[in-house]
Amino acid sequence: MPSPAARPLTAGPMKHPPHERLGRHRHDEAFVALVLAGAYVEAGDTGRHRLRPGDVLVHRRWEYHLDEFAGTGAQVLILPLPAAWDGPTHAIAPDPDAIVRLAERDLPAALGLLENELTAAVAPTQDWPELLAARLRHDPDAPVASWARELGLHPGSLARGFQQVFGVTPATYRLFQRTHRALGHIAAGDASLAAVAAQCGFADQAHMSRAVRRMTGLAASQVRRSAAGAMVSR
Repeated sequence: MPSPAARPLTAGPMKHPPHERLGRHRHDEAFVALVLAGAYVEAGDTGRHRLRPGDVLVHRRWEYHLDEFAGTGAQVLILPLPAAWDGPTHAIAPDPDAIVRLAERDLPAALGLLENELTAAVAPTQDWPELLAARLRHDPDAPVASWARELGLHPGSLARGFQQVFGVTPATYRLFQRTHRALGHIAAGDASLAAVAAQCGFADQAHMSRAVRRMTGLAASQVRRSAAGAMVSR
């Protein structure tokens, strides 16, 4: 099954109407979303995040997620990430207004201020789909069937319940976690593509290459060249 097409992303403030639902999609560039008003829930490759004003959510390149907005809608400031991010994925900004004002005249400075002032968000109590997603992010080789038996869930019920939250089955979520790991190694250029495939749990290089193209729309070799070119330009 082909992956959803990429959604275009524009830096700056963005308004979402009440009860808007954005199905599972990807963005091809890394960015930071700073919630200025309203609320929404995002479920994707980094988990399920309940977002309120002052919350910050960092997105990697080619990350997939879906969004469900509350009755208030939401206003979100989108900031592009031109370089690697060392901070947390979900965090709290103590002074969102200062970030907004600084971003209007100096985007790199706004990103620096944001990264320096963030505190990691405390995750709320998780339900079983979120716990399973966290387990697969930590260990994409984790056996889902035995996990389902431990909770007393039928495998079919588990797959349907997980898909209702994350938009994909646990098997697809697992594949995307492996692919994200592979993309990191491919971009680093520290091993051959065949070695990366073996290290990340793919059957072979061809299997990994198909997964990379499905996620990014690019061949693995194109991802490596793109990353190398970005490093040279810095």
